[in-house]
Amino acid sequence: MFRFLIPFTPFTPFTPQRPQGGPPSGPPPAFIPQMPIGTFAVDPGAISNCLFRFTYIWPFQLRPFWFFPTFVGPRSVAGYRWNGFSWNYFGIDLREIRFFQCF
Repeated sequence: MFRFLIPFTPFTPFTPQRPQGGPPSGPPPAFIPQMPIGTFAVDPGAISNCLFRFTYIWPFQLRPFWFFPTFVGPRSVAGYRWNGFSWNYFGIDLREIRFFQCF
């Protein structure tokens, strides 16, 4: 009898999984949008309209940044964050987002 050991990483809620689709082929828009004024709630339904679109994020704790979302979950969003030179895979809890705007 032969046994084959197949290496794998079991999926857990804490295993980072890259969704299908990659980063944009170029940089985000060259402008920085103005932060909206007023009260705004971020929920999965609202930010899902920004999937695969350039999106500007204003977090509560971090500096604002360009983002290209590729996955929206019930409590988080994941995709690619622009670092000024290239796109890096990134995820953020929806409760950490103050405002967002997609283009």
